[in-house]
Order: sequence, then structure tokens, then C-alpha cells
Amino acid sequence: MPFCYNNKKYRRLDIKIMKRLKKLPIADVIFSLISFSAAFVVLSLVFSTILVLYNESSLAIHKFGILNFIFTVDWDPVRGVFGAAASLYGTLVTTFLSLILAIPMALGIAIFLTEISPHILKTPIGIAIEMLAAIPSIIYGMWGLFTLAPIMANYVEPFLQKTLGQLPIIGMLFQGEPQGIDLFTASFILSIMIIPFITSVARDALNLTPNIMKESAYALGATKWEVVKDVMIPYAKLGIYGGIVLALGRALGETMAVAFVLGNNHQITTSLFDAAATITVTLANEFTEADSDIYLSSLFYLAFILFILSFVILAVAKFFLLKAERGYSR
Repeated sequence: MPFCYNNKKYRRLDIKIMKRLKKLPIADVIFSLISFSAAFVVLSLVFSTILVLYNESSLAIHKFGILNFIFTVDWDPVRGVFGAAASLYGTLVTTFLSLILAIPMALGIAIFLTEISPHILKTPIGIAIEMLAAIPSIIYGMWGLFTLAPIMANYVEPFLQKTLGQLPIIGMLFQGEPQGIDLFTASFILSIMIIPFITSVARDALNLTPNIMKESAYALGATKWEVVKDVMIPYAKLGIYGGIVLALGRALGETMAVAFVLGNNHQITTSLFDAAATITVTLANEFTEADSDIYLSSLFYLAFILFILSFVILAVAKFFLLKAERGYSR
């Protein structure tokens, strides 16, 4: 039956709801309204952001389409030809490479703080790790440009070329002239920035492991490594996954730190030692230079794609996290 306000079924439902609200204390009613309003504001902000980005990028959407814009490498403001492929490639490479570099380090720190570290060192190391999250990203960028990039160009990247660069397939990732302003340095900076997020969440999750489970494993003759591997990590894996998802969201949207050490080369390259571009870096470097409507609309189109990409990746990660949580609860 189609919806109609005069329908008796809905009128009876409204009467029941009003009766229930009247029975609730006034404080509960106010609290419920405030909570609902806060949740509604969040949803409104998300949908309004989508609406604004779509509206501003509509000119580029109609001119270039969706698939053509996503898979086009050219980014030429002079000819008015724009494509997101190079920026998307740089965004995905720096994000996932930073996770590969950060996850082992972060888990090692979390395990050290919870199970190995002397009590006197836990507090200062924990505070130092959390302080890394409070450092502004532009400070990371300046440090990366003036300190880390020369170290990478003179020592780290030549060493990787002489070792991993000689391997048959992996070697293509380490070709080119080491300059320190490239995908590898940008990913390394990102990994340092997301380590505190993974470490803090993983440490708290590992600390929730019941002592009786660890003591039982020790009583059965397990070593410290076996307790960590077979007891603590399986018990805390959902919290660790949550920390990784949180770090993934931070890495996808980072701008200033990456802009200092990545360059702005709109090309898809197989070498990690070449300059590249990400969506956030392109927006930061070129937004004030957009001198035509199609140029500005293309930049908004990039922002729109980044918003959707972040939403999809985090939604998929959350889906697998919830799936793992259900399986763990069973």
C-alpha cells in the first residue's frame, strides 16, 4: 500500500510513538534529540560535501566522462586536457607502500611496550610515540626535504640499487637516478607519520589480553615469542586491524609532508626513485594556479574522486573488519 499520512496504520503508529515519548523523562527526551541531531549533522556534512564536489566538478565530468578521466595520464593545462591516472597511481602507491613500511615497525613497538620493555621505559617511549602524531605535517615535509631526502639520495637509494636493484623482477622498482625527491621518500615519510596511529591502537589492544591467558601459556612452557604470536596477537587482531584502517585513512589524505618530497610529475613510472604526483599534492600545488573553468573543475573532480576512493577503501576495510569480528565472536 503506498504511503499516505492519512492512512490509519501510520496514524496509529504516530500515536504509539507520541505516547512512548510522553512516558519518557524529559531529560531522556532532550538527550535523545541532541544525540539524533549530532548524528544527523554528521550525515548532512558528508552528503553536502558530496553535493558540493559533484556540483563544482560537473563541467569536467560532462567533458571527460568517468572512465576516460580516470584512465587518462595526460595532465596539460595549456591544451585543456586533464586525466587522473597519474595522480591516482601516485596516491595508491605511496599509501600502500607506507603501510608496508609502517605496519611491521608499529607492531614491533607495540609488542615491545606491552611485553618486553622494562617498566621504566614504557612511559617515556609511549609518550614519544604519541608525540609523533602531534607534529604538524609541514614539519615532516621540511625535515624530509632538508634532512631525509639527501640521506636517501646519497646512501639509502644507491644501496637499494646495488642490492635489490639487481634482482630480475623486483629490480625495476629501483632503477633511475637517486635524487631523494621521489615515491620512495614520500612513502617513507608517510610511514613515519602513520606509525603512531597503528602503535597506539595495537598497544591498547594487546594490553587487553587477559593475564590468565598469558600465564596459562607460560605455565605450559611457551616462550615469550610463542605467547605473543599464539595468544596476544590472535586476541588483539581486531584492534590491530582497526589501527591499520585508521592509518590508511590518514595516509590517503596526507598533503603537505608528501608535497615537499614527491615532486609534481604527472607520469606513471615503474621506478620508486622517480618523482610522481598524488591527488592531494596536485590540489595543493595547482589549485591557486587554475586560470580556466575546466582547469578548476578538473581539480574539483580530482577531489571528488579522492573522496569516493577514501570512502570505498575504508568501507571495504570496515566490512572485512566486521566480518572478522563476527567470525571471532562465534
